[in-house]
Parts: sequence; structure tokens; C-alpha cells
Amino acid sequence: MVFPSSENISVNLKKQALSFNKAVDLLVDKLTGWSEKAILILPNLLVAILILVISIFLSDLFGKIISKVLKRYLKNRALASFVVTVSKLLVIFLGLLLATSVLHLDKAITSLLAGLGIVGVALGFAFQDITANFVSGVAMAVKDKYPFAVGDLIQTQDIIGNVEHMNLRATTIKTFQGQAIIVPNKVIYEKPITNYSFIGMRRVDLEVGVSYDEDLEKVEAVVLESVKHLEDLIEGKEPEFYYKDFGESSINFELRFWVKFTKQTEYLNARHQAIKAIKKAFNENGIKIPFPIRTLDFGIKNGKSFSEMVISTKESSL
Repeated sequence: MVFPSSENISVNLKKQALSFNKAVDLLVDKLTGWSEKAILILPNLLVAILILVISIFLSDLFGKIISKVLKRYLKNRALASFVVTVSKLLVIFLGLLLATSVLHLDKAITSLLAGLGIVGVALGFAFQDITANFVSGVAMAVKDKYPFAVGDLIQTQDIIGNVEHMNLRATTIKTFQGQAIIVPNKVIYEKPITNYSFIGMRRVDLEVGVSYDEDLEKVEAVVLESVKHLEDLIEGKEPEFYYKDFGESSINFELRFWVKFTKQTEYLNARHQAIKAIKKAFNENGIKIPFPIRTLDFGIKNGKSFSEMVISTKESSL
């Protein structure tokens, strides 16, 4: 084994020392250059920070002003909150742009915005349903008013109930059974909606049948008179009476009348009272509501009548 001489070791140590000194000198030069640049940019940095602080203060002030204005002209709280938030972020974003301009970082911000744009597109595809629900909520809210309000009785597809809560993503409907169903705004915006509370009144339709032996003119007069004094009838809308068809055991008619409507119990009570009034009027005037009747005829096409079958059965048993 050959060991290096002392001269070689000293030469290697000198080389390593020179390399270390060069590295230290390079690091010192870099730090010196950065410190000089920092000192030169310090006034701009202070101005940029001041701009950001002022923009944050102005965003809060601007948000309060926008909120007061929207409370007067916009009833939808969710949309008002969204507009206020966007307005505040916009002021801060403008302040950020101005601050970066002072620091001469325009190119960096442009690259950052381009990257955020690509990320935004990717997120848009990934969360299409969430985006669609949000856009639908905004689209419904920017109208003069929602197609419904909190407390209204609405029906969308197979869901019927009172609107409990609304926001820009979904609408909560409380059914008659007390269940809360959260419906995405996309569904409500794209599908037909029935709003029973929209016009403040609702029509009650009753179908009844009377015997073929009854005087139809009398029946009509009795029915119309019986519902004239019901509660919550709409003035100017007289009850309507129409005979519909010849049933198997009765002549059927339909009674229509309008009542005030703010909740489902009012509609149910109006129908309840109308049925009681009609039945009472029929009893007082001797008008019958017939039971379903079935006639069995065994004498069709040379067959035997029922009486003949009974006699033949008796004779055969003897």
C-alpha cells in the first residue's frame, strides 16, 4: 500500500482552502448584491405594503356601502352577500395589482394569473355540478324576484312542500311530513316549478256523483247554494258547476271554487268544509249519492236467467 506524501497532502489542503474561500466570497457577493437591491427597493416595498393596507381598508368600507345599497333594492340575502364579497375581493385585487406594479413584478403576476386561469378551467370541469348549481342560484336571484320565496308552497318534480331556506347552491324544502329535502338549484332552475302561493289563492276541485233519478237542475242549484257561504271564498270568483259524464251508477259533476291561500291547511279546510256543506244540503233536499251498482245478467246469448238457474238447481238437488 502506497501512502501519499506530506507534500501532496499540503497541496490538497491548499486547493480545498482556496475553493472554500471562493465559495465564501461568491456567497458574500450574492448577499451583498441582494442587500443592495433590497435597500434600493425598500421605498417601493414600503409603498406597496401601504397600498395593500389601504386597499384592505377601502374594501371593507366599499363592502359596507354596497351592503347598505343592496338591502334597499335586493331582497335576496344570499345574492347580496355574494355581491359584497366579490366587490371586496375586487378592490383588494386591484390594490394587489398596483402594489406589484410598484415593485415591477408585472411579469410574475401575469404568469401567476395565467396559471390560475388554467387551474380554474380544470376545477370547472372537475366540479361541474357545483358550478352549475351556483350559477343557477345566481341566475334565479338576479331576476326581479325568485320564482318563489321562503314559506311558499312549491312543487318540483315529485317534491312538494314549503320553502324553508334558500342560498346560491341549494334550496331546502320542508314536506308535509316534516322532512327537509335539499334540492340543488340546478334542478329547480331547469325543471318546471309549481308555486301554489304565487297568486295568493287556489282553486278547489270537487268531483261528486248523483243518482240518475235526480233532477239535475235542482242538484246544480242546491250545490251552488251550499258553498256560497264558505269561509275564505274569493270575491268576484263565483263557484263553477259542470256535469262531466255518465258514470256506471251516477251522473258525475265537478264543482270548482277559489279560496284564499297562504298555507296548505287553508286549502284542506276549504275542501273539508265544502264536502260537509254539500252532504248536508243533499240530505235536506233528499238528493242521493248512489253506491256503485253491478247488474249480473245470466240470460245473454241464449243463456239461462238467474231465476231459472235457481229453479233448476233446486230440482236437481231433489
